[in-house]
Amino acid sequence: MKRICLLFQLAGVIAFFYGCKPEPERTGVELKPLREKQVKIKDMFGVNGFEWDFYDDHYNFDTAKYNLIKTFSGFRHFLDWERIEPSKGVFRFNHKPEGGWSYDEIYQKCHKDSITVLMDLQITPSWIVNTYPEAKRQRDLMPIEYKAVRDAPASYKEIGRAGFQIAARYGRNRNIDKKLILVPKETADPVIGLGYIKYLESSNEPDKWWKGKDSEQSPEEYAAQLSAFYDGDKGRLGKGVGVKTADPSMVVVMGGIAKPNVEYVKRMVEWCKKHRGLKKDGKIDLCFDVINYHMYSNDYTGWFASFRSKGRGVAPETNDMTKIAGTFTDYVKELGQEIPIWSTETGYDVSEKSIQRAIPIGSKSAEVTQADWILRLGLLYARLGIDKLFFYQLYDNNDPGTETSNPFGFSGLVSKNKRRPAADYIYQVTRLMGNYSYYNTISKDPVVDIYSYQNKKMYVLLVPDETDRKENYQLDLGAGIKKAVIYKLNPGSSSMNVKEVATEDGFLNLEVTETPMFVEAK
Repeated sequence: MKRICLLFQLAGVIAFFYGCKPEPERTGVELKPLREKQVKIKDMFGVNGFEWDFYDDHYNFDTAKYNLIKTFSGFRHFLDWERIEPSKGVFRFNHKPEGGWSYDEIYQKCHKDSITVLMDLQITPSWIVNTYPEAKRQRDLMPIEYKAVRDAPASYKEIGRAGFQIAARYGRNRNIDKKLILVPKETADPVIGLGYIKYLESSNEPDKWWKGKDSEQSPEEYAAQLSAFYDGDKGRLGKGVGVKTADPSMVVVMGGIAKPNVEYVKRMVEWCKKHRGLKKDGKIDLCFDVINYHMYSNDYTGWFASFRSKGRGVAPETNDMTKIAGTFTDYVKELGQEIPIWSTETGYDVSEKSIQRAIPIGSKSAEVTQADWILRLGLLYARLGIDKLFFYQLYDNNDPGTETSNPFGFSGLVSKNKRRPAADYIYQVTRLMGNYSYYNTISKDPVVDIYSYQNKKMYVLLVPDETDRKENYQLDLGAGIKKAVIYKLNPGSSSMNVKEVATEDGFLNLEVTETPMFVEAK
């Protein structure tokens, strides 16, 4: 008996030295969706920009520039309030006849091509700024007159009225009293109910502490603003005030907070509970429909997390982004009210002087690393249950060859007439699997995520690092699967590199890198 055992042991040693491998074992565990809510992966790839991004220097709609914008599923429009209300109570939305941009044209084009528009009404107009002493005037003041009560919804009636006018024009409700429309050039036949926009955001980064106390709002002060903007403080501010007053189907997105601290949102909710009460179903009558926070993946998070300065951007999985996203998703579960969570600003710069910068890694340039990290950031947030993401931003703020201390000066995802690698990656991925939703994760390092759409599955593999690390991984596509298709990203192109390979009874041996790769069973 001992002799037989020794023979088997000897056979095992011989097999080892001659490269024979034992048959890999299947787990037999049936994976189920990790969450009921299904967010399409293309919703992770919106972009920030301005109205002039759609036009040439002569205010003609620029088809070439628009074709670049169509790379992205969503467009967060930074809209300066004064551009649609140049003087108090006087609105205009179509500047084109006099030479200018037409918001109607921009939003109509985006609506037609299924680009989700989030209008962010920002920057306090000069007719409010001028109520302040000259030494205090700046464009980022909170949107109330000088010495108005900061935490009273009535102080924010003007921005509530602006919300009504926007929702009346671009929302879906055509049953609006036209006498309430304040567009003088359309008095005879006001334009309402165009149906181009669903999402409105009131201000940008209301907690902007770096601008001083006349600009920085507490959670309670900002909640008061949102209550006016949302529904005219439950109708208490009169007719023609509030987004929901014009169109109850519109979605109000809270301004993305610069400090990604969930306590800010919690205090807003408490304000709503105290001042707006409960709905008939017992839920808090909130003055926002979407939670929104900003976080850039760098090591400069001293205000909230531990400070570990490298003076640059870092790969998204190596920062506190996962932990911070978890504080928001956990709070929504605790609150018991289904509220989407968005992040409307994130991204990387490529200037060597920026604390937001992506770095060259291995043979990859900073632009290609920027592409890797932006794509991985979208995948990370999909994995964590964030509902929508917008990157900063479409074009660089700075002109080529210039340099300032602005850490966001060279954060563009496209140049004047072509996509950069980050936009190439977004274009390629959303065309491969834009309608797929995150399903589950079967490995954390390397990351192996599963996405699903109808009866199809896509495996996404990546190394969550920033050191040019590579890992070998054996992917199990399932017994009986004879072939697989491997998709690899291709900077500078509209198409991925595609390769069909044979499997070993459904097993596929892969070298995984820090650039995501995609695999599906044939």
